[in-house]
Amino acid sequence: MPQYSDDLFLGPAVTYMGTGLRPYTSTFTGTIATTTLTVTVLLSGSPIVLGMYIDGTSVTDGTYILAFGTGTGGAGTYTLSASSTVSSATTITGHTNIAFDDPSPMSLGVGPLGRVYVWDTVPQAKGNANLVAAAITTASTLTLVAGTSTKLITTNAGTSGIQLDLPRAVSVTTGAGSPTTVNITVSGFDYYGQAMSEVIATGAVASTTTNGAKAFYIITSVTASGGSVVTVSVGTADIFGCPVRFIDKSYVLRYGWNNATTDDTSGTLTVAATQTATTTTGDVRGTFAPSTAADGIKRAVITLALPAIAVGPNATRVGALGVTQA
Repeated sequence: MPQYSDDLFLGPAVTYMGTGLRPYTSTFTGTIATTTLTVTVLLSGSPIVLGMYIDGTSVTDGTYILAFGTGTGGAGTYTLSASSTVSSATTITGHTNIAFDDPSPMSLGVGPLGRVYVWDTVPQAKGNANLVAAAITTASTLTLVAGTSTKLITTNAGTSGIQLDLPRAVSVTTGAGSPTTVNITVSGFDYYGQAMSEVIATGAVASTTTNGAKAFYIITSVTASGGSVVTVSVGTADIFGCPVRFIDKSYVLRYGWNNATTDDTSGTLTVAATQTATTTTGDVRGTFAPSTAADGIKRAVITLALPAIAVGPNATRVGALGVTQA
Protein backbone atom coordinates (compact mmCIF):
# COMPACT_ATOMS: atom_id res chain seq x y z
CA MET A 1 0.00 0.00 0.00
CA PRO A 2 1.22 3.56 -0.58
CA GLN A 3 2.37 5.85 2.21
CA TYR A 4 1.98 9.61 2.45
CA SER A 5 3.54 12.31 4.60
CA ASP A 6 1.04 15.18 4.53
CA ASP A 7 0.57 15.58 0.73
CA LEU A 8 3.90 14.02 -0.31
CA PHE A 9 3.94 10.52 -1.80
CA LEU A 10 6.70 8.51 -0.21
CA GLY A 11 6.42 5.30 -2.18
CA PRO A 12 4.99 1.89 -1.33
CA ALA A 13 5.20 0.56 2.21
CA VAL A 14 8.19 -1.74 2.71
CA THR A 15 7.36 -5.37 3.35
CA TYR A 16 9.84 -5.93 6.21
CA MET A 17 8.46 -3.11 8.36
CA GLY A 18 7.54 -4.37 11.82
CA THR A 19 8.98 -7.83 11.25
CA GLY A 20 12.28 -7.17 13.01
CA LEU A 21 14.20 -8.30 9.90
CA ARG A 22 16.97 -6.18 8.44
CA PRO A 23 16.80 -5.79 4.66
CA TYR A 24 20.45 -6.47 3.84
CA THR A 25 21.79 -9.42 5.82
CA SER A 26 24.57 -11.83 4.89
CA THR A 27 26.15 -14.79 6.61
CA PHE A 28 29.52 -16.03 5.48
CA THR A 29 32.58 -17.97 6.54
CA GLY A 30 35.67 -15.86 7.04
CA THR A 31 38.64 -14.69 9.07
CA ILE A 32 39.85 -11.26 10.17
CA ALA A 33 43.44 -10.06 10.49
CA THR A 34 43.49 -6.53 11.94
CA THR A 35 41.36 -4.58 9.44
CA THR A 36 41.27 -7.16 6.64
CA LEU A 37 38.26 -9.44 6.37
CA THR A 38 38.76 -12.50 4.20
CA VAL A 39 35.50 -14.15 3.10
CA THR A 40 35.85 -17.72 1.91
CA VAL A 41 32.18 -18.67 1.36
CA LEU A 42 29.02 -16.56 1.20
CA LEU A 43 26.54 -18.82 3.00
CA SER A 44 23.22 -17.00 2.71
CA GLY A 45 21.50 -13.66 2.37
CA SER A 46 22.34 -10.70 0.19
CA PRO A 47 25.78 -9.84 -1.25
CA ILE A 48 28.16 -7.95 1.02
CA VAL A 49 27.84 -4.18 0.58
CA LEU A 50 29.81 -1.11 1.69
CA GLY A 51 28.79 0.13 5.12
CA MET A 52 27.52 -3.30 6.21
CA TYR A 53 28.14 -3.90 9.92
CA ILE A 54 30.02 -7.03 10.92
CA ASP A 55 28.95 -9.10 13.91
CA GLY A 56 30.61 -12.21 15.28
CA THR A 57 32.70 -13.70 18.08
CA SER A 58 35.79 -11.53 18.75
CA VAL A 59 34.67 -8.86 16.26
CA THR A 60 34.99 -5.32 17.63
CA ASP A 61 31.58 -3.72 18.22
CA GLY A 62 30.59 -1.21 15.55
CA THR A 63 32.89 -2.64 12.85
CA TYR A 64 31.67 -2.11 9.30
CA ILE A 65 32.84 -2.67 5.70
CA LEU A 66 34.94 0.37 4.86
CA ALA A 67 36.13 -0.63 1.37
CA PHE A 68 36.24 -3.53 -1.06
CA GLY A 69 39.54 -5.34 -1.61
CA THR A 70 39.38 -8.29 -3.96
CA GLY A 71 35.81 -9.08 -2.99
CA THR A 72 32.83 -7.49 -4.71
CA GLY A 73 30.01 -8.95 -2.62
CA GLY A 74 31.10 -12.53 -2.12
CA ALA A 75 34.38 -14.37 -1.55
CA GLY A 76 37.43 -12.14 -1.34
CA THR A 77 38.95 -9.50 0.93
CA TYR A 78 37.37 -6.39 2.46
CA THR A 79 38.75 -3.52 4.52
CA LEU A 80 37.12 -3.00 7.93
CA SER A 81 36.71 0.17 9.98
CA ALA A 82 38.17 -1.35 13.17
CA SER A 83 40.75 -3.94 14.05
CA SER A 84 39.82 -7.47 15.18
CA THR A 85 41.42 -10.88 15.28
CA VAL A 86 39.43 -13.89 14.10
CA SER A 87 42.11 -16.36 13.10
CA SER A 88 39.99 -19.50 12.70
CA ALA A 89 37.38 -19.63 9.97
CA THR A 90 34.01 -18.98 11.57
CA THR A 91 30.51 -17.90 10.61
CA ILE A 92 30.21 -14.11 10.56
CA THR A 93 27.08 -12.04 10.05
CA GLY A 94 26.97 -8.81 8.09
CA HIS A 95 23.97 -6.50 8.12
CA THR A 96 23.02 -2.88 7.72
CA ASN A 97 22.34 -0.68 10.70
CA ILE A 98 23.09 -3.11 13.50
CA ALA A 99 22.19 -0.86 16.37
CA PHE A 100 18.90 0.79 15.49
CA ASP A 101 18.33 0.38 11.74
CA ASP A 102 19.59 3.96 11.53
CA PRO A 103 19.37 5.61 9.07
CA SER A 104 16.08 4.03 8.11
CA PRO A 105 16.19 2.34 4.66
CA MET A 106 13.63 2.90 1.92
CA SER A 107 12.64 0.65 -0.97
CA LEU A 108 11.13 3.30 -3.28
CA GLY A 109 10.04 6.92 -2.99
CA VAL A 110 11.75 10.14 -2.01
CA GLY A 111 12.41 9.35 1.67
CA PRO A 112 13.46 8.77 4.24
CA LEU A 113 12.17 12.01 5.72
CA GLY A 114 12.10 13.38 9.23
CA ARG A 115 10.28 16.01 11.26
CA VAL A 116 10.95 18.93 13.57
CA TYR A 117 9.65 18.42 17.11
CA VAL A 118 9.15 21.27 19.58
CA TRP A 119 9.50 20.24 23.23
CA ASP A 120 7.75 23.00 25.17
CA THR A 121 7.48 22.75 28.96
CA VAL A 122 7.34 24.86 32.14
CA PRO A 123 8.91 22.79 34.94
CA GLN A 124 7.94 23.29 38.56
CA ALA A 125 10.55 23.99 41.25
CA LYS A 126 12.61 21.01 42.34
CA GLY A 127 12.60 19.73 45.92
CA ASN A 128 15.29 17.91 47.87
CA ALA A 129 12.74 16.02 49.97
CA ASN A 130 9.52 16.00 47.95
CA LEU A 131 9.63 12.21 47.46
CA VAL A 132 11.15 10.93 50.72
CA ALA A 133 11.55 13.06 53.85
CA ALA A 134 14.98 13.29 55.50
CA ALA A 135 15.63 10.29 57.76
CA ILE A 136 18.45 7.97 58.75
CA THR A 137 18.06 4.96 56.51
CA THR A 138 18.17 1.25 57.20
CA ALA A 139 18.18 -1.56 54.67
CA SER A 140 14.51 -1.14 53.92
CA THR A 141 11.85 0.49 51.77
CA LEU A 142 11.58 4.20 52.49
CA THR A 143 8.28 5.99 52.99
CA LEU A 144 7.12 8.02 50.00
CA VAL A 145 5.63 11.47 50.52
CA ALA A 146 3.87 13.66 47.98
CA GLY A 147 5.68 16.94 48.46
CA THR A 148 5.97 20.14 46.45
CA SER A 149 5.36 19.70 42.69
CA THR A 150 4.37 16.04 43.09
CA LYS A 151 1.08 14.24 43.70
CA LEU A 152 -0.08 10.89 45.06
CA ILE A 153 -1.71 8.61 42.48
CA THR A 154 -2.87 5.04 42.08
CA THR A 155 -1.22 3.23 39.18
CA ASN A 156 -3.04 0.99 36.70
CA ALA A 157 -1.77 -1.96 38.73
CA GLY A 158 -3.60 -0.64 41.78
CA THR A 159 -0.50 0.38 43.73
CA SER A 160 0.31 3.82 45.12
CA GLY A 161 2.84 6.05 43.44
CA ILE A 162 4.07 9.61 43.25
CA GLN A 163 3.63 11.41 39.93
CA LEU A 164 6.02 14.24 39.05
CA ASP A 165 5.05 17.38 37.18
CA LEU A 166 7.00 16.12 34.14
CA PRO A 167 9.64 13.44 33.50
CA ARG A 168 12.71 14.48 35.47
CA ALA A 169 15.68 13.06 37.34
CA VAL A 170 15.62 12.12 41.02
CA SER A 171 18.13 13.37 43.60
CA VAL A 172 19.39 12.15 46.99
CA THR A 173 20.65 14.55 49.66
CA THR A 174 22.74 13.74 52.73
CA GLY A 175 22.41 15.56 56.02
CA ALA A 176 25.08 16.95 58.36
CA GLY A 177 27.54 14.57 60.02
CA SER A 178 29.83 11.81 58.78
CA PRO A 179 27.83 9.79 56.24
CA THR A 180 28.64 6.42 54.78
CA THR A 181 27.76 5.64 51.18
CA VAL A 182 24.35 4.06 50.76
CA ASN A 183 22.78 2.99 47.50
CA ILE A 184 19.29 4.36 46.98
CA THR A 185 17.21 2.39 44.44
CA VAL A 186 14.39 4.35 42.84
CA SER A 187 11.73 2.39 40.93
CA GLY A 188 8.78 3.53 38.88
CA PHE A 189 7.75 4.33 35.33
CA ASP A 190 8.68 6.68 32.54
CA TYR A 191 6.33 8.96 30.61
CA TYR A 192 5.22 6.08 28.38
CA GLY A 193 4.51 3.63 31.20
CA GLN A 194 7.73 1.62 30.90
CA ALA A 195 8.96 0.19 34.19
CA MET A 196 12.36 1.54 35.20
CA SER A 197 14.78 1.65 38.13
CA GLU A 198 17.93 3.55 39.00
CA VAL A 199 20.56 3.15 41.70
CA ILE A 200 21.92 6.45 43.06
CA ALA A 201 24.81 6.35 45.54
CA THR A 202 24.60 8.97 48.30
CA GLY A 203 28.35 9.34 48.59
CA ALA A 204 30.18 9.93 51.87
CA VAL A 205 30.11 13.75 51.90
CA ALA A 206 27.72 15.51 54.27
CA SER A 207 25.11 18.01 53.09
CA THR A 208 25.52 17.03 49.46
CA THR A 209 22.94 16.46 46.73
CA THR A 210 23.58 13.78 44.09
CA ASN A 211 21.43 13.76 40.98
CA GLY A 212 20.38 10.69 39.08
CA ALA A 213 20.45 10.49 35.29
CA LYS A 214 17.12 8.89 34.37
CA ALA A 215 13.91 10.86 33.88
CA PHE A 216 11.11 9.34 35.98
CA TYR A 217 7.46 10.29 35.64
CA ILE A 218 6.02 8.05 38.36
CA ILE A 219 7.85 6.81 41.46
CA THR A 220 6.47 3.65 43.08
CA SER A 221 9.22 2.74 45.56
CA VAL A 222 12.51 3.92 47.03
CA THR A 223 14.76 1.53 48.95
CA ALA A 224 18.08 1.88 50.75
CA SER A 225 20.89 -0.66 50.77
CA GLY A 226 21.75 -0.04 54.42
CA GLY A 227 22.27 2.42 57.25
CA SER A 228 23.28 5.94 56.23
CA VAL A 229 24.43 7.24 59.69
CA VAL A 230 23.18 10.70 58.67
CA THR A 231 19.79 11.63 57.26
CA VAL A 232 19.05 11.06 53.59
CA SER A 233 16.21 12.63 51.66
CA VAL A 234 15.00 11.96 48.11
CA GLY A 235 13.63 14.59 45.79
CA THR A 236 13.53 15.91 42.26
CA ALA A 237 16.26 17.52 40.18
CA ASP A 238 16.32 20.20 37.49
CA ILE A 239 17.15 17.61 34.84
CA PHE A 240 14.25 17.09 32.47
CA GLY A 241 13.57 14.06 30.27
CA CYS A 242 13.00 14.61 26.57
CA PRO A 243 9.80 12.99 25.19
CA VAL A 244 11.67 11.71 22.10
CA ARG A 245 15.16 10.30 21.60
CA PHE A 246 18.17 12.30 20.45
CA ILE A 247 21.48 10.45 20.16
CA ASP A 248 23.60 13.42 19.06
CA LYS A 249 23.52 17.05 20.17
CA SER A 250 23.55 18.04 16.51
CA TYR A 251 19.89 17.00 16.40
CA VAL A 252 19.08 19.81 18.84
CA LEU A 253 18.34 22.83 16.64
CA ARG A 254 17.50 25.18 19.49
CA TYR A 255 17.40 24.99 23.26
CA GLY A 256 15.82 28.07 24.73
CA TRP A 257 15.23 28.81 28.40
CA ASN A 258 13.54 31.60 30.33
CA ASN A 259 12.39 33.77 27.42
CA ALA A 260 15.89 34.10 25.96
CA THR A 261 16.43 34.54 22.23
CA THR A 262 19.70 32.60 22.31
CA ASP A 263 20.51 29.03 23.30
CA ASP A 264 20.99 28.26 26.99
CA THR A 265 24.65 27.40 26.44
CA SER A 266 25.28 27.29 30.20
CA GLY A 267 22.68 24.54 30.47
CA THR A 268 23.48 20.89 29.85
CA LEU A 269 22.18 18.63 27.09
CA THR A 270 22.80 14.91 27.66
CA VAL A 271 22.24 12.56 24.74
CA ALA A 272 20.29 9.32 25.05
CA ALA A 273 21.99 6.24 26.43
CA THR A 274 21.85 3.68 23.62
CA GLN A 275 23.29 0.63 25.35
CA THR A 276 21.10 -1.99 27.02
CA ALA A 277 19.44 -0.21 29.93
CA THR A 278 20.41 -1.11 33.51
CA THR A 279 19.96 0.56 36.89
CA THR A 280 23.14 2.59 36.30
CA THR A 281 22.78 3.69 32.68
CA GLY A 282 21.52 7.10 31.58
CA ASP A 283 18.21 8.25 30.21
CA VAL A 284 17.07 6.38 27.09
CA ARG A 285 15.83 9.53 25.31
CA GLY A 286 18.13 12.31 26.53
CA THR A 287 17.80 15.15 29.03
CA PHE A 288 18.14 18.91 29.40
CA ALA A 289 19.34 20.68 32.56
CA PRO A 290 18.88 24.47 32.35
CA SER A 291 21.38 27.00 33.64
CA THR A 292 19.05 28.37 36.32
CA ALA A 293 16.55 26.80 38.68
CA ALA A 294 13.06 25.96 37.47
CA ASP A 295 10.27 27.77 39.29
CA GLY A 296 7.04 27.05 37.46
CA ILE A 297 7.46 30.26 35.44
CA LYS A 298 10.55 29.77 33.28
CA ARG A 299 9.81 27.95 30.03
CA ALA A 300 12.01 25.52 28.14
CA VAL A 301 11.50 25.45 24.38
CA ILE A 302 13.71 22.88 22.71
CA THR A 303 13.52 22.21 18.97
CA LEU A 304 14.70 18.80 17.80
CA ALA A 305 15.32 17.45 14.32
CA LEU A 306 13.87 13.96 14.28
CA PRO A 307 15.44 11.59 11.74
CA ALA A 308 13.47 9.13 9.65
CA ILE A 309 14.23 6.35 12.14
CA ALA A 310 12.04 8.26 14.62
CA VAL A 311 9.18 9.50 12.46
CA GLY A 312 9.73 8.45 8.84
CA PRO A 313 7.84 5.75 6.97
CA ASN A 314 10.23 3.09 8.30
CA ALA A 315 10.44 4.47 11.84
CA THR A 316 11.05 2.10 14.74
CA ARG A 317 10.05 2.24 18.36
CA VAL A 318 13.72 2.41 19.41
CA GLY A 319 14.34 5.23 16.94
CA ALA A 320 11.60 7.33 18.45
CA LEU A 321 11.58 6.38 22.15
CA GLY A 322 14.95 4.77 22.81
CA VAL A 323 15.94 1.35 24.06
CA THR A 324 13.63 -0.47 26.45
CA GLN A 325 13.81 0.83 30.03
CA ALA A 326 15.13 -1.30 32.86
